[in-house]
Amino acid sequence: MLVNVLVALYHLAGITVITVLVTRVARTRGGPGGPVHDRYEAAFLNGGPARVVDTALSALQADGRLAIGGPGIVAVVRPVAYDPVERAVLQEHAAAPHGALHHLRMAVMRHPAVQEIGDGLAVRGLVVDPATRRATARWCGVAAVTTFVFFPVSIVLTVVDFATTLDTDSGMPVPFIFKVAPILIATMVTAIVCGSLSARQITPAGRRAVLAYGRAHAHLTDAGLLVALHGLRALPDAVLREQLLAAARIYGPPRRRGRGGRRPVARHHYGGSGADDDFAAATVWCAGTSACGGGGGAGGGSCSGGGSGSSCSSGSCSGGGSGCGGGGSSCSSSSGSSCSSSSGSSCSSSSSSGSSCSSSSS
Repeated sequence: MLVNVLVALYHLAGITVITVLVTRVARTRGGPGGPVHDRYEAAFLNGGPARVVDTALSALQADGRLAIGGPGIVAVVRPVAYDPVERAVLQEHAAAPHGALHHLRMAVMRHPAVQEIGDGLAVRGLVVDPATRRATARWCGVAAVTTFVFFPVSIVLTVVDFATTLDTDSGMPVPFIFKVAPILIATMVTAIVCGSLSARQITPAGRRAVLAYGRAHAHLTDAGLLVALHGLRALPDAVLREQLLAAARIYGPPRRRGRGGRRPVARHHYGGSGADDDFAAATVWCAGTSACGGGGGAGGGSCSGGGSGSSCSSGSCSGGGSGCGGGGSSCSSSSGSSCSSSSGSSCSSSSSSGSSCSSSSS
């Protein structure tokens, strides 16, 4: 009787765990979906914040607004930006103490203009934010380890069941391990598969959207779009390609050599074409926040934003429809503030009463 109760409990627990894991993965990787709006969203889906920054740098260099020379030094030729990410590049370059490409690249990755691309994609269900992925992976890991532990426990219970049966002389029963092994195996396989799926940044809807965007823009050959869709290997400018690849390696995770001197491929979970072209490019996505700390330049500041205003200190931020940028500048507004920057940083905001403030830094 006790053995039958334990078998029922095993199956009930296994079915519950399988249902919870499958439901969570399906929910986190679902969403309304939708099309990719621009090349920066395509870049984020293909390679995260690093690919977004490389896309902007390639576009700026291609038309002569930016010059990147050896050994990885960036110079602004024409401080003109056509979109928020390009403005972020110019702002971080103005705020940085030097023009090192790898520092600039990391600082722009942490900038709100780049961070909010991922946040918007996550809201539409095209990518999964890092916190959700970590939580799901943790659940799957706990389920897999617990199930593995229950295998030796089940063997012990099988031995105890045999000993009890022999003492009572009631015949040879079906071993306990045979009764519970199917549900244990099913639970472990489910945990492993769900853990593997949760490690992928891009969702099926995101993969379909970026593939459709690539097909629709396959006839275009500008440098920024090529990098966004295919990675740095597709960049026509060989000198710039090598500079960006070198900058990507600096902040990449350490690469261990396998047997025979082979280097394992860097782990990328974005799923787009050419994701490994960036080598071990550091991808920094602080989902749900306006900026990441510890970046460098203005990107290392702290930010807070609400539904009707935003504030920033020693950095840049955007929140609730407002955005500001500037090295060492600060701004607060009641609603609808905006900011743009070229070689320096400036901020202006207006409230409903018509008051305004502005500040700049050298």
